[in-house]
Amino acid sequence: MKKKLVLTILFITTVLCFQAQYSHAKSRQSGELKGGIRIQKAQKLYWENGFSFDFKSPKIFDNRLHLGASYVTTRLGSALGTNAIKQDNFLVSGGYHFRPKMQFQPFARLNAGYFHADYEYAIFDVLPNSAVLLSLDAGLSYEFEIPLTLCLSAGYNLNSGSGSSGPGTLYPVFYQMSIFYTLLKKR
Repeated sequence: MKKKLVLTILFITTVLCFQAQYSHAKSRQSGELKGGIRIQKAQKLYWENGFSFDFKSPKIFDNRLHLGASYVTTRLGSALGTNAIKQDNFLVSGGYHFRPKMQFQPFARLNAGYFHADYEYAIFDVLPNSAVLLSLDAGLSYEFEIPLTLCLSAGYNLNSGSGSSGPGTLYPVFYQMSIFYTLLKKR
């Protein structure tokens, strides 16, 4: 049930981004959709890799508010070819960029989503393995002259787990790097 809710939210966010992008084609204002990879590391635990999308538009706080969706997993990170716990993170985000017209942009972001850990063995079914995610992160974004953007940030999961009240592999502190390629840009 929770996975369906998260996928529905991701779908609605994507549709809204494309709708805003389409409306800009008529108004001659710019809007951008970027896609790329996201590399994430929980402090003292797993590497998680995946993909991420970012959308900004002048109709949304003059390009200051960025809407995003991400999927990161240990299946493409620490669990690839090892016996590390397979876990998945589905996220939607809203970030505020403080210098939207500059190449170097500090930002703060709120993320929400769903976390699931696959412990694989029935003996671990008594342990919590999923949680609703809510996190904050802040960092720096740099837009290159070519259609690439690099984002680095550090964040904090507000509802990390202890193993008894939430998944034990959901650690509070994480670091992430995203490399985006501009997919759509309307002027």
